[in-house]
Amino acid sequence: QVHVVESGGGLVQAGGSLRLSCTASGRTFSTYTMGWFRQPPGKEREFVATHRWSGGGGFINYADSVEGRFTVSRDNAKNTVYLQMNSLKPEDTAVYLCAADVNGRYSRWPADYEYWGQGTQVTVSS
Repeated sequence: QVHVVESGGGLVQAGGSLRLSCTASGRTFSTYTMGWFRQPPGKEREFVATHRWSGGGGFINYADSVEGRFTVSRDNAKNTVYLQMNSLKPEDTAVYLCAADVNGRYSRWPADYEYWGQGTQVTVSS
């Protein structure tokens, strides 16, 4: 069982920044692929970014809607992955969820992630 916890959400004006953090339990965190997803009000859950660790760095993939504005990074020593969100837009308003794939796949699909956090609310005002 892997316990996933997000933090760092809040209310921000358009154009502002927020950094989300996500910690996951387990001794083999470095082998997990960590994904960020979001669920806007009344909409389906959607992919934001994924980070699969690989030795000297990692494989990172972003949704087109956040490419160039959001940056995902991780600190394996702290079992933590971060999502730095810059130039936020009102359409970025959503519950942001962090998920762990302990099988180390490199996927955009929520079904490939076994463990999920409860989510953290991000609200961007215009």
